[in-house]
Amino acid sequence: MMKKISLIIPCYNEQEMIPIFFKTVEEVKKSLKNVSLEYLFIDDGSSDDTLSELNTLHSEHPDFVHFFSFSRNFGKEAALYCGLQKSSGDYVAIMDVDLQDPPEQLVSMLYGIQSEGFDIVGTRRTSRKGEPPIRSFFSNLFYKLINRISDTQMLPGVRDYRLMTRQVVNAILTVNEYNRFSKGIFSWVGFKTKYLEYENHDRVAGKTSWSFWKLFSYSLDGIVNFSDAPLSIASFTGIFSCIISLLGIIFIVGRKLILGGSVNGWASLVTVILFIGGIQLFCLGIVGKYIGNLYLETKNRPKYIVKEEK
Repeated sequence: MMKKISLIIPCYNEQEMIPIFFKTVEEVKKSLKNVSLEYLFIDDGSSDDTLSELNTLHSEHPDFVHFFSFSRNFGKEAALYCGLQKSSGDYVAIMDVDLQDPPEQLVSMLYGIQSEGFDIVGTRRTSRKGEPPIRSFFSNLFYKLINRISDTQMLPGVRDYRLMTRQVVNAILTVNEYNRFSKGIFSWVGFKTKYLEYENHDRVAGKTSWSFWKLFSYSLDGIVNFSDAPLSIASFTGIFSCIISLLGIIFIVGRKLILGGSVNGWASLVTVILFIGGIQLFCLGIVGKYIGNLYLETKNRPKYIVKEEK
């Protein structure tokens, strides 16, 4: 019996890339033996002609090209979750439309699952050639940090691009949290996994929607979702500040009793007060991030809203 691969492709303002992407993957599809391929494009509230391109593509290939268009931009995590929910294939693949994920790797991925017995075959970049140095630096720093403070280990350079069995997808869908960090969830569910390595590829066309701030915010979400270490840091920082303050009080009182006179140095005193206040605000910010996540979870809002689907 022929197996089916559901290919999930999140899109946000990718009108230029959609025809190029489809043509490229169709060439690769010729090398996939004994499997059919369905396309599930997820339009994440694009403001350009992405939806028009998807409608055109669906009208030309209604049997195996489908799309789901959101009512607004809900983010890539929502798009991935939607694709996983809507997929029906025996195997499910996730691929970026910008072709930075080499489509030809699908052949090796399928072999890894069908012939080598893996449940997940993912991809991992061995270099970040072409990226701004500061982005590469903070990316490496994030992976070093998250792997130190979290029980869920994440390999540096691992992409969302992967092929999974239906059992893996069903397991991922049971993780029904609102604040999602898919890279961590893919690792957390376990299963037998293999990674294919490749050199970094530049976008074929268009511009990325991922700014440095968005990536930084996404990294913070990953840390908060998969570790409570920041809460421990806040607690230890508070304890340390109290100890230092107590020692300072003992010193000041002792100096008064032994030497007499008033204590000079109002400028240094104000500086210390501001420093302690900054630490307190920093710790409150950490706690507030966790409380904010709890707040969003308890609201139980839908992760996305589909405006149009075909």
